[in-house]
Amino acid sequence: MIVDRGSNAGWGVEGITTALVAGPYRWDAHDIRGYGVQTNRFTFGAYRAPGAPTAAFALESLLDELAETLGLDPIEMRLQNAVVEGDMAISGNPYPTIGAVAVLERIREHPLWAERNSLPENEGIGMANGHWPGGNEPAAAVCRVDTDGTMTVVTSAADMSGVSTGFAAIAAAAFGLSPDKVRVVTADTSSGPYAGASGGSKVTYTVGKAVLRAAESAREKVLAAASQELEIARDDLEVVDGVVRAVGAPDRSTTVEEIARKALRFGGRYEPVEGHGGSAQTSGAPSVAAHLSHVRVDRETGEVELLGHVVAQDVGRALNPALVEGQMRGGATQGMGWALFEQLDHDDDGRLLTGSFLDYAIPTAERVPEIETLIVEVPAPDGPFGAKGIGEASVVGAPAAIANAVAAATGARLRELPMTAPRVWTALRS
Repeated sequence: MIVDRGSNAGWGVEGITTALVAGPYRWDAHDIRGYGVQTNRFTFGAYRAPGAPTAAFALESLLDELAETLGLDPIEMRLQNAVVEGDMAISGNPYPTIGAVAVLERIREHPLWAERNSLPENEGIGMANGHWPGGNEPAAAVCRVDTDGTMTVVTSAADMSGVSTGFAAIAAAAFGLSPDKVRVVTADTSSGPYAGASGGSKVTYTVGKAVLRAAESAREKVLAAASQELEIARDDLEVVDGVVRAVGAPDRSTTVEEIARKALRFGGRYEPVEGHGGSAQTSGAPSVAAHLSHVRVDRETGEVELLGHVVAQDVGRALNPALVEGQMRGGATQGMGWALFEQLDHDDDGRLLTGSFLDYAIPTAERVPEIETLIVEVPAPDGPFGAKGIGEASVVGAPAAIANAVAAATGARLRELPMTAPRVWTALRS
């Protein structure tokens, strides 16, 4: 693979593309080489799953062609070769727990896949798979209980995608409060606990684990205080919905609020209910997303119309299902942009021709079909309550699924993105 790095000498995506071009499949033989080429084009930054959608577009298109040549069902062929825990990756390392099989089985069962052989002329349904390895970075968090019995979670993770609601759910479940009793505060990096970069599909997996441990640490403080208050052994106490009570004898109890008030005052009898937690994840938690796409192609103009789209993603554990579905829809929509609209055109001298939204097309509301989301849960062993990073896997396979749908509708196989109307029109006539 040869990747245009632009003028960016310090960071390129060829390493990611090379690592992910094999997809979530087993390969007995492989020889993969990636080269980054510095050019005079403008520099760039990371964009959702950098380097992965293009790798999946090449691989998943090839797999569909292979299945057709061999007379195999595209999903069944992928299932026969999908990786499971312990399989060796092309890096030489074994895969951790991974949901590649689970998501393929989920879309195989979907009614849209069953309809693929009975569609009107010029319509097609395609599928593709894609994954993102997720990231690891040490992180820390603080959880404290205030005098009103509510908990404050302090991290330095930027809430760029709603992860704070996940932190609140984690802390509430670990401590024994309802989520509406937990608020999350984002401190700046000069005063808050270390959280690492906010990106890479890792914030819930890494910072969330630190929040879990901080909440557990705070819980130990409240149990120690309640043990003295109630004169009951610590191991015989539990915290349920903000009440500290004896196991099996709930009438003997006190509240988290009462403990906090006795601790947070002049001459207080107990330590403040505050916990610190950290994590340094060493195991990976890849997320896999499989797509189905339904398209109609106008043979006279080459225009591709999106009629429907389905994405099934392994999310580990859906701490906030609404947020998870939002991530899946967002990734699928950006994948539609990759597939049909978005391109950086340059003239012969290397000048950018699509440098504004007057020229750079993106998928608008009327062009995006209904996106059905299928949440698949394959818990990550080291994630907080099984959760993993999910932000990027949903974009990876979407362009390939749309390309495979166009091929199913027309017989024309496009090998360049985006599949604009002129390119499709030309492919239909060649």
